[in-house]
Amino acid sequence: MGLFSRLGTLFRSNINELINKAEDPEKMLNQVLVDMKGQLVEAKKQVAVAIADEKRIKKQLDQERAKAADWEKKAMLAVKAGDDGLARAALARKADHDEIASTLEQQWEAQKESVEKLKEALRGLDHKIEEAKRKRNILVSRKKRAEAQRMINETLASINSKGSFDTFERMEDKITQLEAESEATAELGALPEASLESQFKALEAGSVDDELSALKHKMALQSAEAEKKALGAAAGDGEAKASAEADDEAEAGDEAEGEVEDDAAAAEIDAQLEELKRKLSAT
Repeated sequence: MGLFSRLGTLFRSNINELINKAEDPEKMLNQVLVDMKGQLVEAKKQVAVAIADEKRIKKQLDQERAKAADWEKKAMLAVKAGDDGLARAALARKADHDEIASTLEQQWEAQKESVEKLKEALRGLDHKIEEAKRKRNILVSRKKRAEAQRMINETLASINSKGSFDTFERMEDKITQLEAESEATAELGALPEASLESQFKALEAGSVDDELSALKHKMALQSAEAEKKALGAAAGDGEAKASAEADDEAEAGDEAEGEVEDDAAAAEIDAQLEELKRKLSAT
């Protein structure tokens, strides 16, 4: 018996736990209201039946009173006619109807009192149903508000939890790492080629500048030699006017030799300029 008792208790506890979990306050309150409305309908039917009985008894009471009054009138007619026997018979019938009317009156009074009590109970039940409706609405509102508050609290708790912020920090670190890798890749792809090009350009610019400086220096030397020769020739003309013809041949030879040298220098300068142009066009 102890084992079966424990099994019964265990079964009932599990069933009660399942019922408690399955109970929804809003649905339960709605069902209670439905049940109360059903009870109200049944109560109205019972009150209607009681009222009908009270009216039926009242009608019977009125009929018996009317019959008693009718027999009383008949007894009076018999007395007027001098027939006492007939008057006694009529009065006996009147007494029967009066007795029935008295009984019906008692029943009617009791039924009437019962109907009034039922009407009062019906009004009380209707009032309780209306109060239950208002309370149901308040409880349902409280339930929904509590559920919404719980959901908000759970959401805030999940947002404020360390795990959520750790996820944000971890994702931020990954994005920072990706940005750094992207910048490093861009620098590695652009710097070597740019560095080599800049170095070669610097070397080429340096060689061109050196050649241009050398060319300017050579041209300055040639111009100085030409001026010196011109000054020497003018001085020679003033001193040796007498031997002009003798010196003409020598000067002609010197001038021819100077022209050959000038032509050679000009050709060398032209060659250097062509080489410089070629290098510049190659760059």
